[in-house]
Amino acid sequence: MTNALGGTHRLGDREVPRLGFGAMQLAGKGVFGPPKDRDEALAVLRTAVELGVRHIDTADFYGPHVVNELIREALSPYPDDLVVVTKVGNVRDEKGAWVPADAPEQLVEQVHDNLRRLGVESLDVVNLRNRSRADGFTPRPGSIAERFEALAELREQGLIRHLGVSTVDAQQIAEARTIAQVVCVQNFYNVANRKDEDLLAQLADDEIAYVPYFPLGGFSPLQSDALQSVADRLGASTAAVAAAWLLQHAPNVLLIPGTSSVAHLRENAAAADLHLDADAVRELDAIAG
Repeated sequence: MTNALGGTHRLGDREVPRLGFGAMQLAGKGVFGPPKDRDEALAVLRTAVELGVRHIDTADFYGPHVVNELIREALSPYPDDLVVVTKVGNVRDEKGAWVPADAPEQLVEQVHDNLRRLGVESLDVVNLRNRSRADGFTPRPGSIAERFEALAELREQGLIRHLGVSTVDAQQIAEARTIAQVVCVQNFYNVANRKDEDLLAQLADDEIAYVPYFPLGGFSPLQSDALQSVADRLGASTAAVAAAWLLQHAPNVLLIPGTSSVAHLRENAAAADLHLDADAVRELDAIAG
């Protein structure tokens, strides 16, 4: 089943299938509150593992708390080869707004919240989220040293196994790597939005996993038309084509498409077997904005 999910890449000290699962959509509307169908949400998680997924992305501010509690109910005790990746740097207010919370003491508190709700003694991977206050896809400028050092200290204490960073630029990654090993980078990237192209290549050289968020969306109408044209010719969905392009584009890309539907989850898993021919790749390469 591993080969059926896009091959593998190292994530920390484990080799995982390159097609994982992003758990954000398991919460309610706006990633806030309980799921519309709790039984279906639990079934999605269990089916993902049955299909061979071994990389699940989450955060305690999804819900908040809801998604981590679902993961624990559905999957604990966790398979030995399952990597659950969480992130810290935000909380939610009573109306569901995303509130920055990335002072060192806040990050420490959030790590403990993740530990408690996932029901583990050590978190597999924790990403430091560095999103701009104004734009969720733009790195917050400046040094991340103080915040990353707080997480590195928890790693030394054994509460975290591996560290990653999210919404960062090349300089911030380099800074983090002087403090502790960085096993993954989670940034905004897809077939139409490739500002990270040089960074992606450098991380591939360094065998650091790159986890694109918003990998299947955010396209302009013209870009969507081009994507649809390729999908129609191949008899596939646009989501499958966008995912296949990412998997073929760089060997260190790990995908975490999310869904709250078992049927859609199975479609995503099947998409990992889609091969894009040279003509399709050229057409898709041409749509970058």
